[in-house]
Amino acid sequence: QVKLVESGGGSVQAGGSLRLSCAASGYDTPKVCMGWFRQVPGKEREGVAAVDGAGTPEYADSVKGRFTISTDNAENTLYLQMNSLKPEDSGMYYCASGAYYNCHSFPRTTHFVSWGQGTQVTVSS
Repeated sequence: QVKLVESGGGSVQAGGSLRLSCAASGYDTPKVCMGWFRQVPGKEREGVAAVDGAGTPEYADSVKGRFTISTDNAENTLYLQMNSLKPEDSGMYYCASGAYYNCHSFPRTTHFVSWGQGTQVTVSS
């Protein structure tokens, strides 16, 4: 059974950086699409970044140039390096694994079948 555990969230000032980690177990992360999503109260969960089975990333327009998604295949870990953080980046960040090799549904949550418990990111102005 797939298990995803996020870590690395916290509170930072605008302009700062955080690195989120997602430890995956139960399958091989390089073979499926993996993604990061965020959610704030009252709003739908939105896609932030995803990487397919070949390692090709894609990003939401709002984070392009600031966030980097990567995988460590040996450790079965997914990362999200977040730089130049803005208050609007605040939210609960979730790691998710997809059902397929490609990330065709990103930034929607469709086809993402396993989710972590989330890690909170708060960016103050």
